[in-house]
Amino acid sequence: MNFYKKINSAIALSVVIALLSCKETVIPDPINLEDIYSQDETTYTLAIGDFPAPNFNGNPLTQEGVKLGRMLFYEKMLSKDNSISCGSCHLQENGFSDPEILSEGVGGSLGKRQAMSVFNTAWHTSEFFWDGRSHLLRDQSLKPIQDELEMNETLENVVEKLEAEEEYRGQFIKVFGDQQITSERMSLAMEQFMNSIVSNQSKYDQYLSGTSSLNESEERGRELFFAEYNPSFPETSGADCAHCHSGFNFSNNRYMNNGLDKEIDQDDIGREEVTGDATDKAKFKVTSLRNIELTAPYMHDGRFSTLEQVVNHYNDGINVSPTVDPVLEYTTQTGLMLTDQDKEDLVAFLKTLTDETLSIDERYSDPNQ
Repeated sequence: MNFYKKINSAIALSVVIALLSCKETVIPDPINLEDIYSQDETTYTLAIGDFPAPNFNGNPLTQEGVKLGRMLFYEKMLSKDNSISCGSCHLQENGFSDPEILSEGVGGSLGKRQAMSVFNTAWHTSEFFWDGRSHLLRDQSLKPIQDELEMNETLENVVEKLEAEEEYRGQFIKVFGDQQITSERMSLAMEQFMNSIVSNQSKYDQYLSGTSSLNESEERGRELFFAEYNPSFPETSGADCAHCHSGFNFSNNRYMNNGLDKEIDQDDIGREEVTGDATDKAKFKVTSLRNIELTAPYMHDGRFSTLEQVVNHYNDGINVSPTVDPVLEYTTQTGLMLTDQDKEDLVAFLKTLTDETLSIDERYSDPNQ
């Protein structure tokens, strides 16, 4: 009897331990995103190098979330006639921008502004679009779908299309814990994918890490880029580019009027359209100069097709208007005084900001190809 009592006690103890173990390993139904994203095994790790830690605004990257976002980024069902995707206007080989001045939407319609590049978005701190009309990247991700000049579709129709696809139902389960497809969940996934696109492998990055060196022209261009404009000492005066294109991402994350037009010619009022503030007229987001060699044409309206034209604009083409940046207006007293060799060297340096890996990285490519 003692033997059987011991056996029964052991069995009972095993049952209790098993029940406790089951209790500890049960994963509750997901309640919010933080519950899902807290699972370490799903974390998507960014190779940020020397970049500061990004702020994901409550939407940290996961393996399956990035995968879903990538699927949606290249999904043509997001457009009315299933003809274009986000990737149709943000081409990887062009630094995720469009080589056309204006992107072509459904039915051949043209957008109003040049397509902005998509990389290092996790470090954007001042809204999205040229005029900043979307506070977060997830907000931005849904607007092209609904824009009649772009995808010209409704979010309801897109959800219905995706719901009909078993692959998408399964992927939403992996990311959010159930197969419910909503526009909000779409936006979170697309934000994750776009935030996963990191560009920090340029020749200039290698120069900073000591693994590469700049040639004579590139080094002189670097000096000109960071040197301030000084009309009193022309021999040491620089191009003053870092005034607007500063920091690790070569952008100050501000909205500025860079003197493209005189006031009478400012048909696109830019940031003012969002804020209603007249002091924001003709101000547009200062974009990163990383991969600038890949992202022509330049400016919000794509008016410049070459880097040489851009340099010439800042050298002696600034138009003064009430909202033009004061530092740029200051340079108009003499122009930047750049020689032909200065311009050539400056362009040479700008090309060192090209990340050759970005355009071929399979993590960012169309999964359907």
